[in-house]
Amino acid sequence: MKKILLIEDDTDLFSLLKYNLEKEGFSLNGLQTGKGAIELCRQVRPDLILLDIMLPDSDGLDICKGIRKTPELAAIPIIFLTARASETDRIVGLELGANDYVVKPFFVRELIARIKLQFRSQSTPPRVLEAGGLELDPTSRQVRFEGAPLALTATEFRLLEFMMSRPGVVFSREQLLNSVWGQDRAITDRAVDVYVLRLRQKVEQDPANPIMIHSVRGFGYTFEPRRAMAGSA
Repeated sequence: MKKILLIEDDTDLFSLLKYNLEKEGFSLNGLQTGKGAIELCRQVRPDLILLDIMLPDSDGLDICKGIRKTPELAAIPIIFLTARASETDRIVGLELGANDYVVKPFFVRELIARIKLQFRSQSTPPRVLEAGGLELDPTSRQVRFEGAPLALTATEFRLLEFMMSRPGVVFSREQLLNSVWGQDRAITDRAVDVYVLRLRQKVEQDPANPIMIHSVRGFGYTFEPRRAMAGSA
């Protein structure tokens, strides 16, 4: 059963969508305010999010940006539900990471068709990442090194997945914080150093001489198996 998260402040519309979506066979959770929306997403791990833009206490655009910056939520399809109908509003919504933009008032059957279209496009499972003897499976959330399972924390997994999916790209500590921890955080950029050290202790044969996760002096880190970089450690 596909899980849908609905964030919509209009009580009548919320009830109408809940009834029709559950009748269609979906499981629905939701909020009528924006407060706590991202945390609820983390708890529910929905397959799709229906998000109103004009909420009484929040801006749905900001919520969308927060979801896209949270690695474990970033791939979830988002459909905006909004009365903002201008071309500029649509472009802004889609550029911020929404998969679709539905203007109120709308036909419920059309919305359901759009939801099903998003699920059809999800039919291809995320690929297993492999490099330097490491194998990371985003679906099972498992990591193996030369066939042996590794015990990673959720944050270590997110950091490794983010870097492995972008081999050779050099990231600053700030970029890694925003992408892995999100902007709503109470930690400093030095936390990245701590987590990289922990990852090296788990995935490198010789953590003091890493061959996968390299430091770029004065900037940050890159994942590039079996290739040392000048000024790296």
